[in-house]
Amino acid sequence: MTPRYKRVLLKLSGESLMGDQNYGISPNMLTYYATQIKALQKVGVEVAVVIGGGNIFRGLQAKESGIERVQGDYMGMLATVINGMALQSALESHGVYTRLISAVEMKAIAEPYIRRRAIRHLEKGRVVIFGAGIGSPYFTTDSAAALRANEVSADVILKGTRVDGIYSADPEKDPSATKFDKLSFAQVISMGLSVMDMTAFTICQENNLPIVVFDINRRENLMEIIEGKMVGTLVTV
Repeated sequence: MTPRYKRVLLKLSGESLMGDQNYGISPNMLTYYATQIKALQKVGVEVAVVIGGGNIFRGLQAKESGIERVQGDYMGMLATVINGMALQSALESHGVYTRLISAVEMKAIAEPYIRRRAIRHLEKGRVVIFGAGIGSPYFTTDSAAALRANEVSADVILKGTRVDGIYSADPEKDPSATKFDKLSFAQVISMGLSVMDMTAFTICQENNLPIVVFDINRRENLMEIIEGKMVGTLVTV
């Protein structure tokens, strides 16, 4: 099989690591993602990953906690590094070589972000996990995913969610919501659909980087996307 995409950036939410728990990291979900990523690697796909930190701490929670927004955002960045470390351990227990790269320097835990080095890791078949967002407050992990995907010349962002694509409304609240198979960036903006935050979305739009939004919990989806099948919703020019 010739993969449709040679280099991908997989965007996962921190909440996706919780499984059936109310917070934290589920060992079952770590194993699930590790086996999914390993399967991609086996067919020759270069994989980078960005994980959110919402299962531990969201920067936007800071206001409710009485914590200054900037401080809260840095706390959220640290949460993404914790998730990255957990995924790294799960991948390595499955025999997958990884590199955890942090936008905030922490020498004992992760490599600093150096673009050329990150690309070299991908070329050598290592899974690269990007942690700590972009290292600056006010930017979400969606923005980090968009920026890093463009910087390492990924072919696509694969945004794993708990629904099977983009709908005209929230399908969990509105049973009459319509699913889209393909959308242009302009259509997403005109319809006000929340694919990613606007900063992230604009980065992808300006650089013609396609986004596939899909249900990460259906085991076959990732491989079917790589095989070129229509899965979820494709956002492109």
